[in-house]
Amino acid sequence: MLLLGWFSTGNMTNARNQHKASILSNGKVLVTGGYYGNNIALNSSELFVPSTSTWTTTGNMTDVRWIHAASVLLNGKVLVTGGWTGFSALDSAELYDSSTGIWTTTGNMTDARYIHTASTLSNGLVLVTGGLDNNGIALNSAELYDPSTGTWTTTGNMNYIRSAHTASVLTNGLVLVTGGLDNNSVALYSAEVFDLSTGTWTATSNMVNARYLHTASILSNGKILVTGGLGNGYLNSAELYDPSTSTWTTTNNQGSE
Repeated sequence: MLLLGWFSTGNMTNARNQHKASILSNGKVLVTGGYYGNNIALNSSELFVPSTSTWTTTGNMTDVRWIHAASVLLNGKVLVTGGWTGFSALDSAELYDSSTGIWTTTGNMTDARYIHTASTLSNGLVLVTGGLDNNGIALNSAELYDPSTGTWTTTGNMNYIRSAHTASVLTNGLVLVTGGLDNNSVALYSAEVFDLSTGTWTATSNMVNARYLHTASILSNGKILVTGGLGNGYLNSAELYDPSTSTWTTTNNQGSE
């Protein structure tokens, strides 16, 4: 019998916000970095063990960072990129090996950035998009990480500068980027699609609602569900993107509780 609902579990070792959580191939969850107030960024990491509902500490990252990105690679390692230290944006990247609990540095990104996205592609490369630079200016740049060489190469720029957006790898291998903020602090309706085979971005239909700091989830039927975020105030709206028609349709709003 399947029981639906929320159940309390063990507390994390460290209080943190604006951190990242990644599901590992062994079923554990790796939590990295975050912010603890008073301009204190964290480099600590910890693991949630579902079988015991407990947390254990693991190796610290080399750099303190929050509002960063974390991507599970095809080889099982976790790539952490960029973020904010409390004083500056980071171009650094590092890898976590769950078999040893150790972090190792890897090649730096071309652009320092935070509030960006990082998506693991079907060929193993990682696509990083947008975010804010060290001066708080939104970026339209994109770059690719190759785990086999530990290096970054630039790829085509997005059509729009954006931060606090989402990126979703579609079942056809394309990457859908949605929403975000521009440099005038205006929420974006726009969406665009990245084709790795050409390294180019193509505009697709706009969302019904402009939004940033939202979520985007890939459903079993291949559609993308976008929910909430900020736009014209706090949003409870949700909408679906159909890759086969490149169109958006609204769905029922989320509850307020």
